[in-house]
Amino acid sequence: MARPSQRPAGPRVGLLGGSFNPAHEGHLHISLLALDHLALDELWWLVSPQNPLKSTDGMAAYEARLAGAHELADDPRIVVSDMERRLGTRYTADTLRALNKRFPRTNFVWVMGADNLAQISSWRNWTTIFEAVPIAVFDRPTYSYGALACGAARRYASSRINQRQAHSLAGLAPPAWVLVRGKLHAASATSVRESRDGYDEDL
Repeated sequence: MARPSQRPAGPRVGLLGGSFNPAHEGHLHISLLALDHLALDELWWLVSPQNPLKSTDGMAAYEARLAGAHELADDPRIVVSDMERRLGTRYTADTLRALNKRFPRTNFVWVMGADNLAQISSWRNWTTIFEAVPIAVFDRPTYSYGALACGAARRYASSRINQRQAHSLAGLAPPAWVLVRGKLHAASATSVRESRDGYDEDL
């Protein structure tokens, strides 16, 4: 594997985007893993006003989702953000472009589950996501093998680093990505919704 070049030193911030409909223990679990494995200073929960790939049916009001995220995020390193609403962006590629422009000295890392890697090629301008920031993919039950076989993983195979170097990811110039395997958490918004009404899957 070719090693990506270094980025200038700066704050190391992970980005976890989603509907947070509702925020649940799975979000918290992957966030704490990211903070640890990636040696991040902070991790921002980017609560999306509306995921373009998801229906509005069953979607809780934005303020309710934001409040739920604040209630769950009890680690001071986790920052619940309405940045996408303030930026007026709907697509991840546009959000990352705007964040890089607004915070030029911050080393952002996009954090997502293996299920999202498997379907990222359906996202708008998905290759610009890989070119905008390093990406940390966290294993989820039954998803990692399929994710590694997907078109995005094959296209950027030479930019993947070993999990043992995950702590250096934030300092690498994109494209650079890592698959982190570790203790898994089964929680998802689907299981939360089975005991609560009116919510849509997220992580």
